[in-house]
Amino acid sequence: MSNDTLTADIIAKEAVTILENNCVMANLVHRGHEEEFSKKVNGYEVGETISIRRPADFTVRDGAVAAVQDVVEGKTTFTVDKQKGIDFKFTSQDLTLQIGDLSERVMKPGLIQLANQIDRDVMSLYKDIPRHVTIPSGGIDSFADFALAPSLMDTCSIPQDERSAVLTPTDTWKMLGSQTALYIQDAAKGAYRNAKLGMIGGIDTYMSQNYPTHTTGSRSTATDVINASFTGDTWASTKNSNQSTIGVGSMSGSTVTVKAGDIITIADVYDVNPVTKVALPHLKQFVVVSDKTASGSAIAALVVSPAIIPSGAQQTVAFAAGVTDINTKGVTPVGAASTNYAQNLFFHKNAFGLVMVPMVSPPGAVDVGRRSYKGFSVRVVPYYDGANDVSNWRLDVLYGVKTIDPRLAVRASLAADI
Repeated sequence: MSNDTLTADIIAKEAVTILENNCVMANLVHRGHEEEFSKKVNGYEVGETISIRRPADFTVRDGAVAAVQDVVEGKTTFTVDKQKGIDFKFTSQDLTLQIGDLSERVMKPGLIQLANQIDRDVMSLYKDIPRHVTIPSGGIDSFADFALAPSLMDTCSIPQDERSAVLTPTDTWKMLGSQTALYIQDAAKGAYRNAKLGMIGGIDTYMSQNYPTHTTGSRSTATDVINASFTGDTWASTKNSNQSTIGVGSMSGSTVTVKAGDIITIADVYDVNPVTKVALPHLKQFVVVSDKTASGSAIAALVVSPAIIPSGAQQTVAFAAGVTDINTKGVTPVGAASTNYAQNLFFHKNAFGLVMVPMVSPPGAVDVGRRSYKGFSVRVVPYYDGANDVSNWRLDVLYGVKTIDPRLAVRASLAADI
C-alpha cells in the first residue's frame, strides 16, 4: 500500500538509519562528547565549541616520604564546524511512493556519498599522528606485516581493548589472500567467501575506499640539522598545544617544503614508555603540524608534535646519555620527497573523536524533520517550487572531527602509491 503522507520527519527517520549503516570509520571512533554539548531544544549552529581536558600525569614516588605533585591539566577544543548535506527534488508522484521505495531509489545513493564524506573527514586526521611503521615492499600480505603496527602499539602501552584497523583496498585484499592459506577453518572461510578480515590479533579490521594518501614535501631524503639551541619544553608551556618549535638549517634547497603530516626523527632523541617513562630503543617520531617552506635553506620555526618534554610526569622523550641540548642534531624525514603514500590506520577508539549534533530548526520553516540515531543526527527541510510543481528537500548534518589523543594511533604506509 502506498504512503501518501510522507513527511520530513518520516524521511529524516529513514535517512539517519541509512547514514549510520553506511559509515565505517565514523562508527569506530569516540562518540561520547556529544553529551558535553548543552542540551539545546532548538539544536546547534556551525561553530559551537566545547573544551576537552587533556589528562594530568604523575610520577611514582619511591619510599615513604611524600612528594606532592601539582595537578596540571591541559585542554583542547572540539568544534562542530562541518555542515554537509545533500539536496533532493521530489515530484508529487515521488511522494506517493512507500518510504522504502523512495529511500532505495533516491535517498540511499546520496546518503552513501554523505557517509563517505564523513568517513573521509575522520580519516583526514591521520596528519596528527606521529607514530609510523613502514610496511615492507609488497604490502600487507602476511601476518608479520600486519603485526608491525600493533607491535608498536604494545611497545608504547596503547590499551589493547577497542583497537581497530582501517586498511586500503590493496592491503585488504593482500591480507585476505594470506588468510585463505591459514589452517583456521572459520577465518579462512570468512576471508575467501565473504571478503571479511574480522578480528586479527585483537584488532577489529576493516577496509575503506576512503583511505587518505599523504604527499610528502619536496625536502630531500638527506639528514638536515637543527641549527638553534633547544633543551626541551615543559608540560606547563605546552599543555594546551602539545607542540614544540625547532629551527632546522642546511636543508637541500632554499625553497624546499615540509608538509603538515610529514614525520621526522631527531638524532639522540628517543621515545619513552608513556606509563613508566623508561626510554625505548627507537627514536621518537614527530609529526609536522603545518606546511613550511625553507628560506635560505633553513626553516626558522618548524612546529612539531608531540611536544619535546625530556623530564617530569608528562615526559615524552629521553635524550641520549650526555645530551642536554639538541642543537646540531640531525633531523631525518620518513619517506622519499614529493611522494604519495597510502595511509593505513591502526588506532584505539579514543584516538579520534566525532561529534554530530542536531541542527537548529530554522525560524519560519514548515514541516522540519530532525532525527537522531546511534549518535547520528540529520535535519530535513522541504520547500515547495510552485511554478514547477516539485518539492525541494534539503538534508543537512552538522559535525566536527578531532584527534583526541594522537598517542593512541599508528600510521602504516608501504611503497609509494603514485
